[in-house]
Amino acid sequence: MLTKEIKIKLKNGLHIRPASLFVKEAKKFVSNIKITLGKNTVNAKSLFKIQTLELSYGKKIKITAEGKDEEKAIYHLKKFISNLK
Repeated sequence: MLTKEIKIKLKNGLHIRPASLFVKEAKKFVSNIKITLGKNTVNAKSLFKIQTLELSYGKKIKITAEGKDEEKAIYHLKKFISNLK
């Protein structure tokens, strides 16, 4: 299991459009992928669940991946969020 912390740098946060793009990217991996904000952890492959976290600008989230492609998943998703504009 791997975990990385990421700060949301999008001015409007991870709202519907970027969150849906993130989910699409997360679904490319077979690993179980979760997003944690505070005490709440949700499935990163569910747009509805991600929206319940209200991921606004400046919040720090943790992305956790567990499975045979966990390293690739964490690296790719961290890079993906960092490059969103």
